[in-house]
Amino acid sequence: MTMIAGNLQDVRARIATACRRAGRNVDDVTLLAVSKTFGPDAVRAAAAAGQRAFGENYVQEGLDKIASLRGLGLEWHDIGPIQSNKTRAVAEHFDWVHTVDRLKIAERLSAQRPEALAPLQVCIQVNIDGGPAKSGVAPADALALARAVAALPRLKLRGLMTIPEPAPDFEAARAVHASARALFDHLNAEGLGLDTLSMGMSDDLEAAIAAGSTMVRIGTAIFGSRAPK
Repeated sequence: MTMIAGNLQDVRARIATACRRAGRNVDDVTLLAVSKTFGPDAVRAAAAAGQRAFGENYVQEGLDKIASLRGLGLEWHDIGPIQSNKTRAVAEHFDWVHTVDRLKIAERLSAQRPEALAPLQVCIQVNIDGGPAKSGVAPADALALARAVAALPRLKLRGLMTIPEPAPDFEAARAVHASARALFDHLNAEGLGLDTLSMGMSDDLEAAIAAGSTMVRIGTAIFGSRAPK
């Protein structure tokens, strides 16, 4: 067993334990392997261990991996900030985008998504705890943006994504994640029909699952520590 395969096994066990403690079905939580800064060989190793969904923060790096690993049938998620000049590349090559926080970006993705492809699956990034260095729409503005994005062609609005500031302990982390779940529920009560709450990373996946996350984004616990880019 490779190191990456062993790490994936450990992460899956953590997810299963967290789901059991939260009284949730493990099948309701998707594992997204965050492969940014790691090369195609690392992704191949994870794919060989059964992982299919991968997250990339940097568009060009993601495009290079998508091209070199095309035969593996993987699902690619853009989880980094998107500049206007990168929307076409994202719309043409990725399956998911987690970081829509402006209508302008959503409109460009919609216009540039090829008709031959399935609709681009989209999450709205919310700055759930007001972190000054974090991207994302303010919670108070999420409903209006969600309605506008949901109306665009060639996009499928799936849910919300959050990256809160690090919390000092489990309960504090769960409380922040619970506020994202409350916003998610509010948007659904308004008729949005969302099914994805992308929150939780290597250090706080248990708290995120306890609060209702449906997709955890795990990098370090699978691939190891990253060298500075």
